Amino acid sequence: MKIFVTGVGGQLGHDVVNELERRNHESVGSDIQENYSGVSDGSAVTTVPYVQFDITNRDAVIHTIEDIKPDAIIHCAAWTAVDAAEDEENQEKVHAINAVGTQNIADVAKAVDAKMLYLSTDYVFDGQGTRPWQPDDKNYAPLNVYGQSKLDGELAVSSTLEKFFIVRIAWVFGLNGKNFIKTMINVGKTHDTVRVVNDQIGTPTYTLDLARLLVDMIETDKYGYYHATNEGGYISWYDFCCEFYKQYGLSTTVIPVTTAEYGLSKAARPFNSRLDKSKLKTAGFTPLPTWQDAVARYLKEAEL
Repeated sequence: MKIFVTGVGGQLGHDVVNELERRNHESVGSDIQENYSGVSDGSAVTTVPYVQFDITNRDAVIHTIEDIKPDAIIHCAAWTAVDAAEDEENQEKVHAINAVGTQNIADVAKAVDAKMLYLSTDYVFDGQGTRPWQPDDKNYAPLNVYGQSKLDGELAVSSTLEKFFIVRIAWVFGLNGKNFIKTMINVGKTHDTVRVVNDQIGTPTYTLDLARLLVDMIETDKYGYYHATNEGGYISWYDFCCEFYKQYGLSTTVIPVTTAEYGLSKAARPFNSRLDKSKLKTAGFTPLPTWQDAVARYLKEAEL
């Protein structure tokens, strides 16, 4: 199968291409940078064909992908800087990347009859209550610009295509790029105490594990909406930080605070990021390992 992957310079796209190559699929990676800008770790992503384009450039998207004629597209490219998305000067660009760019990808997927997998987020919901969000919930009410742009991307895919997967994820960490674990370990090395919110509840997602699931999905025609995070139970960011500090061997004291007490975020954050993942088993997919196990494997691989 020939699979086109956008956003290979990011945490997830990097791992997706490596997983595709491991399974002997023919893959083509793309991103906005002229050359691949991720980690040069000797992995497959540094050797597969790479195409530079801006997903907001409709002509470039259409001409490039029509020429490649992939069987499937895994669309990882996105604006993910949640707080920066709130800045007035960025809002049009955020919409252009996450909504218009996704529409461009969906339109060309339809033109070449390729199945499409779109990565979305728990931020499409209002983040209230304690009930885990179901994959087929439609009571959307995004709290911020980023969430609205990702919802607009979802709607672009679902209104254009029949052969699509929409996979919502949360609290992502991976080897390629920045993430909460890297940031907090670096802070913990130079501080005796750190403050971490304890009233936002969800589950982390390790991109290495997620990439395997996404390739499992794209090899099938079990289309629809899914939620995918690691197993291991719902936790707070405080719980998460305590666990990876312990595994890493840091003695830094972690102080739990409320979102209101923390008070540093421009964008409103969801209190309820619980995603129900039971549909994965129902569809015959293997759930991701526990987040505790994922942290242990990540810490062994990451240079922290």
